[in-house]
Amino acid sequence: MSKVLVIGAGGVGSVAVHKMAMNPDIFSDITLASRTVSKCEAIAQSVRERTGVTIKTFAIDADDVAATTALIRQVGPKLVVNLALPYQDLAIMDACLAAGVHYMDTANYEPRDEAHFEYSWQWAYQDRFKDAGLMALLGSGFDPGVTSVFATWLKKHHFERIDTLDILDCNGGDHGQHFATNFNPEINIREVTAPARHYENNKEVVTPPLSTKQTFDFDQVGPKNMYLMYHEELESLNRHLPEIKRIRFWMTFGDAYLKHLEVLQNVGMTRIDPVLYNGVEIIPLQFLKAVLPEPASLGASTKGKTNIGDIATGLGKDGREKTLYLYNVCDHEDAYAETGNQAVSYTTGVPAMIGAAMILTGAWSGEGVFNIEQLDPDPFMDMLNKHGLPWQLHELPAPLDF
Repeated sequence: MSKVLVIGAGGVGSVAVHKMAMNPDIFSDITLASRTVSKCEAIAQSVRERTGVTIKTFAIDADDVAATTALIRQVGPKLVVNLALPYQDLAIMDACLAAGVHYMDTANYEPRDEAHFEYSWQWAYQDRFKDAGLMALLGSGFDPGVTSVFATWLKKHHFERIDTLDILDCNGGDHGQHFATNFNPEINIREVTAPARHYENNKEVVTPPLSTKQTFDFDQVGPKNMYLMYHEELESLNRHLPEIKRIRFWMTFGDAYLKHLEVLQNVGMTRIDPVLYNGVEIIPLQFLKAVLPEPASLGASTKGKTNIGDIATGLGKDGREKTLYLYNVCDHEDAYAETGNQAVSYTTGVPAMIGAAMILTGAWSGEGVFNIEQLDPDPFMDMLNKHGLPWQLHELPAPLDF
C-alpha cells in the first residue's frame, strides 16, 4: 500500500480519486491538491459519501515549484499524479525531482502562449529522472494512454508488423447545452483549432484544422462525422513503433459545435495572445473559458456513450494480412452514477488511476521518462476490464478505405 498525491481537481481528478478510494489495497493514503481548495473539498465529500474513504485536501499553486516541493515533502507520497493543466507539467516534474518522488501525467506539456503540443520538453528530463532513480510516466489517460496501450497490446499478441494505425475518438453524448466542452475549454479549443498533423513513413504531414472529414459508424453510437486532428500520442507512437507506415487520429464533432466554434474564431474569442480591455490585459480564450459551462457540471445532464479505440492493419502472427479494431464503449450516465462525472472525465480518470496503480504495485518500473507504450500492456489491459472500461476486439473485413 502506498501514499499518492493528486494535483488537479477537475473532472478527471475527481474520477481518479474516486477510483483510487475504491482500491484501498493499492492506495493506502490519498491527498488531493488544487489552486481552489473548495473544489478539492467537494470531491473529498463525494468520495467519503460514496466509498467511506477520507482523503486529505490542500491548496497549491502548481506553477510554484518551491511550494509544490514543500507540499510533496509534507505529504510524503511515493507518486505524484499530475491532473492539472498541461502548462504546469514541467513545474510539477521539477518539484518531483526536488522532493525525490515518482511522477505521472495524462497530457503532454504545452506553453501557455502557443498552441503547440510536443514531447521534447518532457523527454529532455530523461537523464535527470534516470540519475535520480525515479520514474516519470507520461500520458496515462485514454488518448493519450489507453489508445497507446491498445497499439502495443495488438502488436504483442496479434501482429508481427503493424502497417497503419487509426485512433478514433467518438463522443456520442448530449449535454443539452448550445455550446460547451467536455473537458477544460481552454485546452479543448486550443487542440481543436490547431493545424492537423499525422505521420506517414515517419514524416509529419500537416493539413489545415478540421479540413479532412470522414463518416464512421460507431458501435452503440451510430454514424458520426469525424475529423483528422493532431494528438500527442501520434508523436510518441511514431518514435516507439517506427514500423508503422501511417498513424492518424480522428475525433467526432457535431455540426452545432463546429458552427459555434467558427463564430468564436471569427470574432477573436479563441485568441491566446493578450488584448487590452479597460486598461487590463486579458486572454480572450481564458475569458471564454470563464463564461462557458464548467465541464464538471455537465455530468448530471449528459446522456449517450463514448466509443474510443484503435484500428490497426498489418501482418498477423498467423501469417495473414488483417485489420483489427480494439475499442471501449463508455456510458455517460453509468459514469455519473459511479463517480458523479460524465464519461469524458471517466475515460481519462480511470486510466490515470490504473497508471498510478502500475507504478505503486511495481507492475511497471524503471528509471527515466517513459511513454505508456514502452511498458508491458497486459496488466494495464487487465485492470481496464476490472475497473469500468472493458474493451472489445473485432476483426474487420477490410482496412479503412480512406
